[in-house]
Amino acid sequence: MIKQASNESVFNEIIKNHWGHIIALLSNLLNDIELAEDAMGDAIESALKHWHKNGIPEKPKAWLFKTAKHKALDKIRRNKNFEIKKITYIQLLETNSSTKKEDEYSIPDERLRLIFTCCHPALKQDISVALTLQLLGGLTTTEIANAYLVKKETMAQRLVRGKRKIKLAGIPYIIPEQSQFKQRLITVLKVLYLIFNEGYTASSGNHRFELCDEAIRLTEILLKLCPQPEVQGLLALMLLNDSRRNSRFTQSGGFISLELQDRSLWISKQMRVGQQLVQSALKQKRIGFYQLQAAISAVHSEAKDYGSTNWQEIILIYDALLKITPSNVIKLNRLVAVSQIRLDDSLLSELNKLESELINYQPFYAVKADFLSQLGKIKAAIKFYKLSIKMVNNVYVKDFLEAKLSSLSEV
Repeated sequence: MIKQASNESVFNEIIKNHWGHIIALLSNLLNDIELAEDAMGDAIESALKHWHKNGIPEKPKAWLFKTAKHKALDKIRRNKNFEIKKITYIQLLETNSSTKKEDEYSIPDERLRLIFTCCHPALKQDISVALTLQLLGGLTTTEIANAYLVKKETMAQRLVRGKRKIKLAGIPYIIPEQSQFKQRLITVLKVLYLIFNEGYTASSGNHRFELCDEAIRLTEILLKLCPQPEVQGLLALMLLNDSRRNSRFTQSGGFISLELQDRSLWISKQMRVGQQLVQSALKQKRIGFYQLQAAISAVHSEAKDYGSTNWQEIILIYDALLKITPSNVIKLNRLVAVSQIRLDDSLLSELNKLESELINYQPFYAVKADFLSQLGKIKAAIKFYKLSIKMVNNVYVKDFLEAKLSSLSEV
């Protein structure tokens, strides 16, 4: 034993670090996520009791996995509904359980299988997000519900539906075949990006950096298991954006735009790692969406201040993005970059061409208001700031836009 388990934070950190490993192994072994979770829950209860009394074992992951297997075995033996499969399960659970080393309990492929299972295209996106956070991240139903501002009961229903879908539809715990791998990986990356963005953009107005942290942690795991350039790109994008977290809000929670941020507060070590990941990914010459988004963030991170940003390079990256992902939102962002070099009526005309396609997209109206304001069209700018404010949900962004509107009204 290496230490007493009286420190709750140490215990919780151990559980968080090993939860995904063990759940993945048990789920693949039992072909039943709920049984795996129940067994793991029982193992954690045992750990609370035994580790508090005797201290944390030298190999806590091996201890938890072995205990969870025994708990699953006990449940199977007691459950009459398992009669038909009982012999098979028992044989699987008892095979070589006492001879394996700890390293063999964290077979990377098992976690990769579970990630792809959680993000299977047969599952709805909100369910994939919830399952990924719970099964791989080890977050509780309450934690996930709080993060996404829904009732605990609502989130519990999502999770139950997801697990039931996996079971009834026979979604396999496998890594997709080569022909399907690329497309399925895109789904996995999208789910992880959604988790990060929910924390980063704080759509509800609540700063949830813990979601950013969890998305980064899960993407780091995915990169170890699947060293693809787009995975590198996504991790780089998360790290570069998250490195600005200390400068994005005032002490009272007010939003600070990139132009006004104190760059001395940016986390330099995190930025360097992100920059290195971008460079490494792009060198492999299999360019993808996340790599190019990360490249844009890298350009921002390299500028000593907003005025010295290499906007021409950013525009070229947006051009490359549009070639692989034609999108009106990307076109809008490109126009914002162009406006940093030139802003005239012709650029405003280009922006107006996007309006019918982005009629329900709040940032479009904020950008148009900014363009109009800078061009001296104050009355029109006021109109579009008001439209933008009506559409925004984030209270801090709303305050930011209202301050801009107020400054125009005083002119």
